[in-house]
Amino acid sequence: MRNASGNGFDSSDSFAVSGAAEGAARLHDIPPSITPSHGDDSHLLSRIASPADVKALAPDELAELCREIRATLLAYGHQHGGHIGSNLGMVEATVALHRVFDSPRDRIVFDVSHQSYVHKMLTGRAGAYMDPNRFGEVTGFTNPDESEHDQFVLGHTGTSISLACGLAKTRDMEGPGSGIGNVVAVIGDGSLSSGVAFEGLNNAAEQGGNLIIVFNDNEMSIAGDFGGMYGPLARLRASGGTAQPNLFNAFGLDYRYVEAGNDVSALVAAFEEVRDIDHPVVVHIHTLKGAGYDGEETHADRQTASASPVSFDSPTGVHPTDNVNHSEPWHSDHCNLSDHEPHEGQCEASHWQNPDAAIGKPDDPRKHYGKMAMAALEPRFAAEPGLVVISPATPGSNGITHEFRERAGAHYVDTGITESHAVAYAAGIARAGGTPVVATTASFFQRAYDQFFQEMSLNRSRVTVLDFLGGLSGSDNTHSGAYDVTMFSNIPGVTMLVPTSARDYLADLAWATAPAGSADAPAGPAVIRVPGEAILAAERDATLLPVTGGQIADRPQSASLPASASSASGGISAATVRGTVSVTAQHAGARHMLDWRVNQTGSQVAIIGLGNAYPLAEQTAAALSDDYGITATVIDPRQCTSLDSDVLESLRDGHQQVITLEDGQLEGGWGEKVTAYYANHHVSDDSRNPHVLNFGAAKEFTDRVPLGELNERYGLTVEQVTEAITRCF
Repeated sequence: MRNASGNGFDSSDSFAVSGAAEGAARLHDIPPSITPSHGDDSHLLSRIASPADVKALAPDELAELCREIRATLLAYGHQHGGHIGSNLGMVEATVALHRVFDSPRDRIVFDVSHQSYVHKMLTGRAGAYMDPNRFGEVTGFTNPDESEHDQFVLGHTGTSISLACGLAKTRDMEGPGSGIGNVVAVIGDGSLSSGVAFEGLNNAAEQGGNLIIVFNDNEMSIAGDFGGMYGPLARLRASGGTAQPNLFNAFGLDYRYVEAGNDVSALVAAFEEVRDIDHPVVVHIHTLKGAGYDGEETHADRQTASASPVSFDSPTGVHPTDNVNHSEPWHSDHCNLSDHEPHEGQCEASHWQNPDAAIGKPDDPRKHYGKMAMAALEPRFAAEPGLVVISPATPGSNGITHEFRERAGAHYVDTGITESHAVAYAAGIARAGGTPVVATTASFFQRAYDQFFQEMSLNRSRVTVLDFLGGLSGSDNTHSGAYDVTMFSNIPGVTMLVPTSARDYLADLAWATAPAGSADAPAGPAVIRVPGEAILAAERDATLLPVTGGQIADRPQSASLPASASSASGGISAATVRGTVSVTAQHAGARHMLDWRVNQTGSQVAIIGLGNAYPLAEQTAAALSDDYGITATVIDPRQCTSLDSDVLESLRDGHQQVITLEDGQLEGGWGEKVTAYYANHHVSDDSRNPHVLNFGAAKEFTDRVPLGELNERYGLTVEQVTEAITRCF
């Protein structure tokens, strides 16, 4: 997971690289002669403080500026990591935009905005990419708090055209007094597959007026390019922009094509032609993703990478590559998601580059548990034709590897950047009797909120949702998963499971995806929050679970508590499947899956730790025992859909305090429901009304704050929870 120095947190954001050795092949080193040095006026980039400086350059200096920017990006990727590939492809286009247009009067809106690193360099923030001591100064996305040249905080996708329509509408209504000139939406790198982008195109054509849509066509999404529009786009490229059907013309939009999308002079000419245009126009530019990456063969499984080394004798550091030769529609090259080995052209690994320092580190939780889930589902494909894994364009970051996708065949579907469609699509599969599993990041699922309510829940569709990166993290402010429990657990009919171990995670998956008609299968949709850092760390180091040591199934259950509270995860068998664990849950009826688990029976204090906060519950209990002689009851609720009233009622006897811990938004979250339970079920004997303390996150956006610092801020540490408990006695 990212720390405070991270530069953005998108769908492949991770410092963990699986199976990589320190001696693995690197990208070409950047020759010192062209690496810009911070504060060195001999380099053009060091002298760029604003777009005005770009305009002041001689025409023959633009290529040198692009060359220096590209070298800076390559060096930055080695040292810091980030969305390097998409930015390498946008170097010339961004220089041309700031050469031609007059930001901030001319408004430039970058879709997703992980394509905005070059824009930041040209708007006074180059030092944040050139000086390692300043790498943490800027986010990986546009942000108006950083610069007047950034229009919006944008880390998700597909909205630039809609936002640009809004800017242009106000300009046209207010006239010259609006202070707004040209409005430019920059979309691409997969963003066009998002449904809201087409809604924006539809509105733009109807609205009219000056609106310039720059479509960065690098023949890629986050993974491959999936969808019916990619064939027509390929024919447009092959024909120089003349082929029909032209989907932009079909919307009623003017259209221009620029084949040389990495030629700064050609782009300057194209943008000058449409500057101050009086109607909406699409400028379709064909770029090379990862332009400047080393293209030599570095991975045994890679079959389409160029074998040519980087040639810095070329005008801008871009060299020819044969990794653009493929039949349409194109879906994937054969590089295997090694985030430290990106290359030019159609390379999924170039979406997110890990820094060199991350090479050799184990998988992060997303990849670890994602691979585990796929390994459990894959053996079922042959016998269950309706079992389908659906990824809205973010497979690799969530452990859905290239090899798995190839083996899965029709059992795997990438819908593009289309969370709303993916959930509705899954509901259709479920209605037909299939078993859909939709997997992506918690913050991305926010885009499908209506489909979760309507198509999925209202229709009681048997959809399984794998919710990755839920809970607190050091992510940027657009990718925080701290709000997933408040969203999913409050939708009627949804069961949200929050496992605290690999065994429970796979048992939950087996139950949620039980074929239609199976005994004890859930009656509706199930969301499984994929375990995070704290759970994976505890699985790798059992001392982080000082009460149970992670051996939940082997612990005797207290007869003094109701049977429902004592139904530990016994009765689960494990078998090795493709190097990981596949679990089937026996006696996994709905009631069993929603029972809370009491892992230690004590008195005075009961600590209930939800999901990623569960290890903190055990650690706090250990501290209470060691320092105060208090044996606390420790409870793993396993789900946040409903309260286990049997357990809550049993706590009235002998417990003065009930503590809830959750690593998500406290207001509207899970812990408050426990507080409300005791408030609404008050009994006359005050000694049997335990005092409840809730610990969780404030209702706020946080931007790249380290997870440890967030835990301190919210009181989610052993010392702070223990102090609060003992203060109440």
